[in-house]
Amino acid sequence: MSWKETYEEWLNQPKMAPALKTELKAMKDDQEIEDAFYGPLSFGTAGMRGLMGPGINRMNIYTVRQATEGLAVLMDSLGDEIKKRGVSISYDSRHHSREFAHDCARVLGAHGIQTYIYDNVRPTPELSFAVRYNHSYAGIMITASHNPKEYNGYKIYGEDGGQMPPKESDMMTGYIRQIKDIFDIQLADEQDMLNSGLEVVMGEDVDHAYLEHAKAVTINKDLAKKYGQDMKFVFSPLCGTGRMLGERALRQAGFTNFTIEPTEAQPNGDFPGLEHPNPEFSEAFVRSIKLGKQIDADVLIATDPDADRLGCAVRQPDGEYQLLTGNQIASVMLNYILEAHRQAGTLPKNAAAVKSIVSTNFAAKIAESYGVQMINVLTGFKWIADQIHQYETGKADHTFMFGFEESYGYLIKPFVRDKDAIQSLTLLAEIAAYYKSRDMTMYDGVQELFQKYGYFKEKTIANTYAGVEGPAKIKSLMKKFREEAPTDFAGRQVVLTEDFANNTKKTADGKVSELGIPESNVLRYVLDDETWIAIRPSGTEPKLKFYIGTSADTDDAAEQKLTEFEKALQEFAEA
Repeated sequence: MSWKETYEEWLNQPKMAPALKTELKAMKDDQEIEDAFYGPLSFGTAGMRGLMGPGINRMNIYTVRQATEGLAVLMDSLGDEIKKRGVSISYDSRHHSREFAHDCARVLGAHGIQTYIYDNVRPTPELSFAVRYNHSYAGIMITASHNPKEYNGYKIYGEDGGQMPPKESDMMTGYIRQIKDIFDIQLADEQDMLNSGLEVVMGEDVDHAYLEHAKAVTINKDLAKKYGQDMKFVFSPLCGTGRMLGERALRQAGFTNFTIEPTEAQPNGDFPGLEHPNPEFSEAFVRSIKLGKQIDADVLIATDPDADRLGCAVRQPDGEYQLLTGNQIASVMLNYILEAHRQAGTLPKNAAAVKSIVSTNFAAKIAESYGVQMINVLTGFKWIADQIHQYETGKADHTFMFGFEESYGYLIKPFVRDKDAIQSLTLLAEIAAYYKSRDMTMYDGVQELFQKYGYFKEKTIANTYAGVEGPAKIKSLMKKFREEAPTDFAGRQVVLTEDFANNTKKTADGKVSELGIPESNVLRYVLDDETWIAIRPSGTEPKLKFYIGTSADTDDAAEQKLTEFEKALQEFAEA
């Protein structure tokens, strides 16, 4: 059907929820209507994410039920034992998140599938933990992570607690697309499910289990005792899910001298004053900076709405606050972990850290200096989770020490299989106390590491191509980079071209070999000065992302190189 026919079908649908019907009738702009109805909301290995509202290209009860029906049919096909293991469900503070989560339970209940659902909002990493804790077959997290308030999303997890692997996700997508009428998906009565035990409500039991595991994140308990009381810091959950578990984890680790930013402390789907509740942006720290200056806080820490990402800012001698990048935070964390184990004599000979292919080489240099292997994987924390699974099952002989992505996501202990801002919060507090013990800040710590390993700079450029024409534009640009194959950027020769979609790497002299990594629509160029440039479409948003990573002997030189490479990259893309 055309988008107009689909729109008319929704408009004349007698089963339409009244609130959605009102929104639908209020839509007058043809472009807005076309965008909502031109095609189904994309469902991939990361699930789906989009604007809330009526339409097949929007997050609403019908698209959420459709996705869950696809999961239910997949589980039906796998047999009764899988259905008994069930699905763990959580949700964040966004509008409709609770409603979407309970609709997921009701769809699964209609298939006789066991469900476990939280009694209130919880972080994404605790959902990952719950999948493992309950031995569930799958997990559903209703969240749009750090997107603006108009968005919501649906993350799907596999039985190891990591995001669902491509094979199962593709099967689920196939079942989703086979559903003929999304207005006729059966729903169980939730009270009946509760009475029969088909639905189990999770709460303090899982919180307590998670926090018991989180004790292992702390490396040096004495730091909190000796310096944690003198060190002041501000913690903001950005109106999301991070406060309850984060506050308890901090106190458990011995940190009590922190202040929670009061206007951002409670879950609130409006995210007042936060157009982008994203801790990688300085605007997310405006109120924390104001509070930090009032109380002379050493550090400001913020977690995003579903508490899987974390950012921080450090007070400078002039009283202002300097934000650290995700790559810098990860590098400081890795260095602290490895140095602590080296001093304790507990660093395994087969130790490994894992990062995405678009994350900094700074951390790789640090790992190398400790004799630790750095494993590069595709973007998406599921690939880091996959590496951990390989280590635990003996498919690879490594001991996991740390995993991260440049987009402010880190994992310290693998009892969770996704990025975990609660773990990161407690470790970062400990690291801040460590530098406090040396009369330094974490920013000083980053500079100390730069002086030792070189000055590293990275930048991510996300170009948005929204609407009906967006996917075609993104596809066209990826085709351009593949077919026209740039040989240099800003005068630096491309010495290696990696095409992850074709599983090939090609040197400047034309030699081609296999990458030996799962396929993905990513291009990556390595230049003759060790600079790297990567290009990939976002898996959850209508964006084409460009990544640049470079280094030099001084901070200014690295910044200059970054500027030159960004200009050259944009010129090639626009030519």
